[in-house]
Amino acid sequence: MNWDRVEGNWKQFAGKAREKWGKLTDSDWQTIGGKKDQLVGRIQERYGIAKDEASREADDWINSMPDEEKTGRAGGY
Repeated sequence: MNWDRVEGNWKQFAGKAREKWGKLTDSDWQTIGGKKDQLVGRIQERYGIAKDEASREADDWINSMPDEEKTGRAGGY
């Protein structure tokens, strides 16, 4: 998954991300804006985990998304 694509479709991804990382605040989500490095930093900070672990969580999360969501083409168009 290309994080540029996530950033471009952040509004679609943000709801799912909020479900996974409930400790992040509204301010955190605004700051993240689909940027992987920002997401990793906030996960690291809020959950008290190492950067490598936070990065792995972010990658695992995005890779678990259905293909339609990854491409921004919900409904399989």
